[in-house]
Amino acid sequence: METRNAMSEVCFENVTRRFETGSGSYEALEPITLRIPKGDFVAIVGPSGCGKTTLLRMAAGLDFPTTGGVIVGNKEVAGPGSDRAVVFQQFALLPWKTVSENIGFGLKCRGVAAAKRAEMVARYIAIMGLSGHEQSYPHQLSGGMQQRVAIARSLILEPNLLLMDEPFGALDAQTRIEMQEELLRVTASDRRTVLFITHSVEEAVYLADRVIVMAGRPGRIRETIEVRDIRKAEAWDSKTVEDVMEMDSFVRLRTQVWRLLRESGSAAPRDGVRARHLSIAS
Repeated sequence: METRNAMSEVCFENVTRRFETGSGSYEALEPITLRIPKGDFVAIVGPSGCGKTTLLRMAAGLDFPTTGGVIVGNKEVAGPGSDRAVVFQQFALLPWKTVSENIGFGLKCRGVAAAKRAEMVARYIAIMGLSGHEQSYPHQLSGGMQQRVAIARSLILEPNLLLMDEPFGALDAQTRIEMQEELLRVTASDRRTVLFITHSVEEAVYLADRVIVMAGRPGRIRETIEVRDIRKAEAWDSKTVEDVMEMDSFVRLRTQVWRLLRESGSAAPRDGVRARHLSIAS
């Protein structure tokens, strides 16, 4: 296994993607060059069909550029690898396995010894707040708890790069906020390079060091919004989601991203609970 806390830089170098259909072909991505430094948490927002998920799938090795290349950790991506882990919107847990078995499944496939596997599973159960549910099956858990298991299953593999495609999109508003706070806590204590895809402007600004705003079609990078310095200066990580979203700095950044999306001819949907905060702060 990779050394824990190793991190990978991600580079998209003049990447394009063209898809063939029954009626012809279309260009999903125009040439995109993007660098994600080691340890950065980068969120990508943009309209449906702009290529957000295509970029993530290329980094995961599940799709490939028509031209250009994707480099992860100084190696060109040629397929899935143990240095990367993906968390999708759908939890995709094994229904016949317990929480502990689901979390440790990847380690078992790698041949990690049972004693070491049990030690690591116990650690990530504690990290993700799953204590007491070790022997539960997925159908006995709430959606939020199932997503905690899915995230723990990815983190336990100690990937250098964590790829998350709308991981909280299927959750209710309250659980989604709780999971956002949990993700910030976990990534702060167990730093990883993270590429996070979302349709929620508020989620992107709250979670990310940088927000990449995309436009389509074809997909292209409209602008990059820096968030990290403001987060550190105003200690966002020590505050609740509700408090952060009522801060002037958050509202300014959220409005900046929102306007870019509107100018690109799209508007990202707002979450129910978040919309209430925004109406107060605007």
